[in-house]
Amino acid sequence: MTLSSAAETGAAPVTIAIDGPAGSGKSSVSKQVARELGYGYLDTGAAYRALAWHALAQDADTADPGAVLAAAAEFAYAISLDPDDYWVRVGETDVTDAIREPRVSDAVSGVARVPAVRAQVTELFRALVSESGLPGVVVEGRDITTVVAPDAPVRILLTAAPEVRAARRSAELTSHDAAAVAAALHRRDAADSTVVDFLTAADGVTVVDSTHLDFAQTVAAVLDVVAAGNTH
Repeated sequence: MTLSSAAETGAAPVTIAIDGPAGSGKSSVSKQVARELGYGYLDTGAAYRALAWHALAQDADTADPGAVLAAAAEFAYAISLDPDDYWVRVGETDVTDAIREPRVSDAVSGVARVPAVRAQVTELFRALVSESGLPGVVVEGRDITTVVAPDAPVRILLTAAPEVRAARRSAELTSHDAAAVAAALHRRDAADSTVVDFLTAADGVTVVDSTHLDFAQTVAAVLDVVAAGNTH
């Protein structure tokens, strides 16, 4: 069954799985791909950030797996799948901006490395997609192609050279020192790589290297991979 026919017959939503390291452009590219396909967009990293925010709000030690699990047990999470109306909430609190604060960024790896938390959040992602009522969802994160949606018809590893990723992230965070941004990106990659390999493509995963591509070219390259998946 092709991607388009799956959407037309009322089958389960199609999942486009996109992995990649920080600064690879996966969030902005995934959003634009979702727009062009008429699909939803799921930022999986936001869930771990929101849980880190939630744990910090409870004065929990995010380096303590037990404390993280206790926070996860009362984690009322909601996220928009609309690429043009993005928001994240914990309970009644809008945390869309708060989860990007440096204190949350520093805590998120501790939250994400707890296996039971990853299992809980993975089920949450699958439910968000299956219950979306959309023809498809572009799901991006760290272990989407291998853990969250290993059977997705299109699986992509979006990457770029480390120095390019650091430059892009620095451009996004204009109020931060470029060297500090690069150092933070390196620390985040190193911490997260102890949990999941998001720098090596698994079998059946297509690599899109955006080192020498601009934004429009990267979106086009991803859409080309989707179109190729549509023929199988």
